[in-house]
Amino acid sequence: MKKLLILLGLTGFAFTGCEEMQQIASQIPTGTGEGIGGVSGFQISQGLKQALEIGVEDGVKTLGKKDGFFKNSMTKILLPEELQTVDRTLRSIGLGSLADEGLKLLNRAAEDAVTEAAPIFKNAIMGMTFNDAKGILLGNNNAATTYLENKTSTQLFTAFQPKVKNSLGKVGADDIWAQIITQYNNFTGKSVTTDLNAYVTQQAINGVFKMVAQKEEGIRNNIGLRTTPLLKEVFGLQDKK
Repeated sequence: MKKLLILLGLTGFAFTGCEEMQQIASQIPTGTGEGIGGVSGFQISQGLKQALEIGVEDGVKTLGKKDGFFKNSMTKILLPEELQTVDRTLRSIGLGSLADEGLKLLNRAAEDAVTEAAPIFKNAIMGMTFNDAKGILLGNNNAATTYLENKTSTQLFTAFQPKVKNSLGKVGADDIWAQIITQYNNFTGKSVTTDLNAYVTQQAINGVFKMVAQKEEGIRNNIGLRTTPLLKEVFGLQDKK
């Protein structure tokens, strides 16, 4: 009898625990919306994440090479507006080579730093919840990239900025720009300052997003770029819309 009571008690606890677990589970947002064509919202979400991860991996690989930024018209980092006057002034007094070197080193810093961007972006992607995976899948050519950018830009900037700061020093960009600003201030009598670290960080992140958007568009419009079963299954759905 005693054993029976214990067994009943444990069974009741198990049922209660199961009900509680079901209640908890029902309160956890899936963030994937409804499915489509027999493919669940969760599967669509995973397919979108996989496309973004491939885009980041390919983009970082391309941008991290020498001239990955500097000779890429889509991602090349140009001078911020407040330094364009500095650039023109230096060129007018015969210091064009110094100005050229300063611009090149900003891009070199981005090329060096971006090699460490992949895990930062991947963590952001893995932690992202799509509120409507179906809507994003059936959206425009870079809908997933835009969603990623809107949801993670702040955390990406915070995580990536120290990497850029280190790279600016590593390639000598900070020293060159100290010389540039000193030359300009001495010539004009002005006192110009700018936060190159923040600027290059943002431009480097923008560059990665541009490459990811390009890859997403390719996956959406070129069946040959759907290199995994999940990508074929998920992005095949948008071909039928």
